[in-house]
Amino acid sequence: MWIEILLNGSIVLATFLVMEGWAWLMHRYLLHGPLWFIHQSHHRYNPGWWELNDVVSVLYGAISMGLVIYGMEKGSWLLWVGIGIAVYGVFYFIFHDIIIHRRVKIKFKTSSLYINRLIRAHKMHHKHPNRDHSEAYGFLYAPRKYQPKKKEVMNHPPVES
Repeated sequence: MWIEILLNGSIVLATFLVMEGWAWLMHRYLLHGPLWFIHQSHHRYNPGWWELNDVVSVLYGAISMGLVIYGMEKGSWLLWVGIGIAVYGVFYFIFHDIIIHRRVKIKFKTSSLYINRLIRAHKMHHKHPNRDHSEAYGFLYAPRKYQPKKKEVMNHPPVES
């Protein structure tokens, strides 16, 4: 029983970690490439709650749900892959949509070096409104060069699209 729990937990964790690499590649080479017509809505001001770019999250949600259903019906390890994708999606929503872009209106202050690093990297990503000359394509990882110089409480405004 414990081996099964460890194995399944490892599949979820490995899927979560692979998703960050996959998301970086997808973001860099597809969303800032041939799928820019979808992703550009995220780099433009949008006063509403929906942007065309949200279709990408809906697609990942559908893939995750399909894997969970298939895995449950067939007793397959793909159940745990689907759960790993879903867990990544929850983290993406919390960090990217709520904390960074403030798509859910909350007051938020942090002295977390990790979160401030993500925020700074994402601000640099949105510095260029077009598909070229952007940087920092990750969602839950930001390179060291975005590390804040000192620990400070930030009441940051949302990253502008």
